[in-house]
Amino acid sequence: MIRPILIHPDPRLKKVCDPVAEITSEIRRLAEDMLETMYDAPGIGLAAPQVGVTKRLIVMDCIKEGPPEPIVLVNPQVIWGSEELSTYEEGCLSIPDQYADVKRPAEVQVRWTDLEGQPQERQFAGLWATCVQHEIDHLDGKLFIDYLGPLKRQMITRKMEKLKRERARTG
Repeated sequence: MIRPILIHPDPRLKKVCDPVAEITSEIRRLAEDMLETMYDAPGIGLAAPQVGVTKRLIVMDCIKEGPPEPIVLVNPQVIWGSEELSTYEEGCLSIPDQYADVKRPAEVQVRWTDLEGQPQERQFAGLWATCVQHEIDHLDGKLFIDYLGPLKRQMITRKMEKLKRERARTG
């Protein structure tokens, strides 16, 4: 089921999410819905708070060509980040049509639980590293625009407020 994606500013996007206590059928369903929502948007990553669920769950698939490689990460945490930084022009499904350069570690080691309840660990590089860090930020109530200067951040926030008003009128 495709779920509606929250648009910034929304207080739910600024909340620190609760850990997932156990992998239940509800959590599996949420992950399935989130993947469907992400592919439909289309995007390469989606965090549970973006669909209004304050749980530590993200989905990603950074493959643009070829067969999809969806990953579901429950309670993900970055356990190592490279000193080398990379800059990517980031966007966000909760901040449509707005992009800005964000500097993050070029590689990260991430630990999480999969939908079978098994611990996983993987080193991500390139777009995958940027995406996993961006999505984990969502779980901590942080958006990519929080890395920008106050003027650029305010400008984007005003555009999103206007977009939300327009959608409410035409909704």
